[in-house]
Amino acid sequence: MQKEELYKRIGLKIRELRKSKHLTIQELSDKIDIEYNNLIRIEKGRTNPTISTLYKIASELDVTLKEVVDIND
Repeated sequence: MQKEELYKRIGLKIRELRKSKHLTIQELSDKIDIEYNNLIRIEKGRTNPTISTLYKIASELDVTLKEVVDIND
């Protein structure tokens, strides 16, 4: 799998998890203290999020980091 496809799959997983918690992009970005546009880029797979950003997202969504990066569903 190429890295661009990996980024897209992780982004889709984050979007799915965020929506399951009934959070908007703005609400999640405010809670984890990252810019709204950065979270959009992450969810669209246009950027490579750092492990610390992924950890913040997982913590706020009350899931494990493993769940965020588990793209084999």
